Amino acid sequence: MDRIDIKLISMVIFLLSTLQITYAQPYEPTWESLDRRPVPSWFEDAKFGIFIHWGPYSVPAWSPKGTYSEWYQYWMQSKSLFGNGNFKGDEVYQYHRKTYGDHFDYYEFGDQFKADLYDPAEWASLFKDAGAKYVVLTSKHHDGFTLWPNEQANDRGFAWNSMEVGAKRDLVGDYVKAMRSSGLKAGLYYSLYEWYHPWWQTDKQRFVDEHYLPQVKDLVQKYQPDILWTDGEWDMEAEKWRSMEFLAWLYNESAAKDNILVNDRWGKGIRQKHGGYYTTEYEAGKTYDKPWEECRGMGFSFGYNQNEDAPDYNSTRSLVLLLVDVVSGGGNLLLDIGPDARGSIPPVMQQRLLEMGQWLEVNGEAIYGTRKWKEAAQWSAGDRKIDHAGGYLGGDYILKQTVDPAPGKAVKELFFTSKGDDLYAISPRYPKEKLVIKGVKPSKKTRITLLGHDGELPYTREGNNLVITVPALTYDELPCYHAWSFKITAVK
Repeated sequence: MDRIDIKLISMVIFLLSTLQITYAQPYEPTWESLDRRPVPSWFEDAKFGIFIHWGPYSVPAWSPKGTYSEWYQYWMQSKSLFGNGNFKGDEVYQYHRKTYGDHFDYYEFGDQFKADLYDPAEWASLFKDAGAKYVVLTSKHHDGFTLWPNEQANDRGFAWNSMEVGAKRDLVGDYVKAMRSSGLKAGLYYSLYEWYHPWWQTDKQRFVDEHYLPQVKDLVQKYQPDILWTDGEWDMEAEKWRSMEFLAWLYNESAAKDNILVNDRWGKGIRQKHGGYYTTEYEAGKTYDKPWEECRGMGFSFGYNQNEDAPDYNSTRSLVLLLVDVVSGGGNLLLDIGPDARGSIPPVMQQRLLEMGQWLEVNGEAIYGTRKWKEAAQWSAGDRKIDHAGGYLGGDYILKQTVDPAPGKAVKELFFTSKGDDLYAISPRYPKEKLVIKGVKPSKKTRITLLGHDGELPYTREGNNLVITVPALTYDELPCYHAWSFKITAVK
């Protein structure tokens, strides 16, 4: 080997080692360092995910309308309630006494959480048909029950995990395999705190050091989730949770370090300030310069609530418009479903998902992979404020902003998304003859189409307005229902 070859090989080795050092820069346990970790593009492209709340609370599956049924244990033991409605506070306690008796403990629901009809492959098929790109399952909610075999779950003094109680099955493991086999990203929700864990009540630092941290690390190492979706952080500061220390371990050392994504729920006051992507919950009108996600249920409850009737569920139209509203603001929609204790997804939830999938099959181009435009929506004149009495903001807010406005209220006439130089204008109503888009400048290369309909649409420029001639279609000729997407290419 001559000297030139040796020099060349040495140079290559040096360059490779330099690149390795560059890409292996460790994250420090500070927000300044941790916040620099980029959110992967797949998340911003995905736009639509499925949230799943499932656990022992799915056995009673009951709370008053307008409240979270997955909080059953807390409502029962604290004799308090929060949500939409006027409550005495002891409704769940009284329901529990009447239904199960004075001496039936919440922890006995673990034995009844059989999950005997749970087929994660069927779940994955449904979510794919719905047009979802990722899924987030509750691996552990605030009651502390884990849906995977875990040592720390039993440190209360009794078994409290799905492998030893009830289902006798690793529900998380089967879920992760099924989602990934179907090409879906598999996320895991994890609650930092537990309402009635004895250490949480008496020695929070011991709870963090000996229960929470080893448990969440076990979850990450075993399943390497695409998303770690934390919650239950609000009672303590991030420093007491040792969140920055944990995230540095997660990004530098964990088995999931190369791909894992986290949200922003890492301590009191941290949401929408630090962490991975930002989260909102039953909110509207938010937008950020960072990737973000709105989560909400089809009704008001996240867990299955047998007390909710058909009118308590959002219609497909409202769910489609919710998705469009969030995406036009640059966010993702994480839409929750609640399976029953046997693992069946209620038919009304399946129907809504499948109908959303039908809409996305036609209009997905205007949703997936898009980014927010210079304006999220085109408004009519009037009052834009959302009238809201407090509690959870129902999904019908979007109907009042679009197709069913109150007198004097402004209307979102169009929603906008973009992809490169192409603009998508999504209309909640099918236009009559003409569609007027304000402030859009076409170029000589501009072409306009209606997604799902063949042929280009004629248009003119009138002042600052783009005026599109819309085809007159019968109900059966419409390419879809609920909302219609107009693609405008090569916008200036």
